[in-house]
Amino acid sequence: MNWNDLEVIWKRQQLPQGPEADLAILRQTFAAKSRRMATVLAVRNVSEAAAGLLVAAVFAYAGFRMKRVGWPMAVAVILVLGVTGFFIREFVRGCRQRLGAEAPLLAKLEADIAELRHQRRLLLRLRSWYLAPLAVAMIVVGGTIAWNDPNTALLLKEPFILFALTSYVILCVVLFWGVWVLNRRAVQQQLDPRLAELEKLQRDLLSSS
Repeated sequence: MNWNDLEVIWKRQQLPQGPEADLAILRQTFAAKSRRMATVLAVRNVSEAAAGLLVAAVFAYAGFRMKRVGWPMAVAVILVLGVTGFFIREFVRGCRQRLGAEAPLLAKLEADIAELRHQRRLLLRLRSWYLAPLAVAMIVVGGTIAWNDPNTALLLKEPFILFALTSYVILCVVLFWGVWVLNRRAVQQQLDPRLAELEKLQRDLLSSS
């Protein structure tokens, strides 16, 4: 699975300007940006949940084929299902908290601010609830297969196999690190400025009410 942070929400529009944003423009574009964010988050949650179910099914099937020696695969399945369940919960939460078209602008604004703060916390804690469980699941699966393969010891003596395995491990580490870095960058360059914009609009609405 690859949760490619929230950059996709704004990738086809200008980056948020933060506190310097024009209030008139913020009012005009709020509804469209709010709908776009809700749609992208829903698609993300559904696609990640579907991918998680597929991966868990593959791991479960592999463990079943290995019979008793494949019992550690159950750990990997549980970890993947845990992450999958998180995205299912996020989808349900988003549906329940969605406001109708008749809701006042201030209520919609407060809901978007709360959602952005929630997504910000998720991105900053990505290592603990997303990357770490998936990394452990991959290690469990690879380790279980290698431990029970009678040819593992012989294969590891082959320079090419050892080089390929080392390269794969390094690639996985780099990819996981890259996802973490990109998400932190998304917080700094996109979520924080957008929050500043919405909080500015919120203050304006409260002062004029």
